[in-house]
Amino acid sequence: MLKALAVSMLGLWPIAGVANPFLLMAEEDGCYWCAKWNEEIAHIYPKTVEGRTAPLHRYDLHSDTPDVEFTKRVHFTPTFVLVVDNKEVGRIEGYPGEDFFWGLLGMMFERAEIPLENGS
Repeated sequence: MLKALAVSMLGLWPIAGVANPFLLMAEEDGCYWCAKWNEEIAHIYPKTVEGRTAPLHRYDLHSDTPDVEFTKRVHFTPTFVLVVDNKEVGRIEGYPGEDFFWGLLGMMFERAEIPLENGS
């Protein structure tokens, strides 16, 4: 039993070199473009390599700010912030439509040097 507990605790400790990126979405009630993103992308995102690499976290722009070191204040919704080690490494302000979103997201991953692998 003690061995099983020790093994399970290993998953709780951070491992050096693992960045744990995530995509942070700033949204607000009544945001047309947030609703459009939700309609076109939200159901797909977790199934993509991008979604598996950087899971989506959401926050309301008018509530408490998440524990993230932003490069500048978020003013618009939706704003998508790529976060690594609780620091912003890329941003998309607004929702440019499905086709442009994926291209811009891919460029953010490239600039941040976050590899996208087709693992499950």
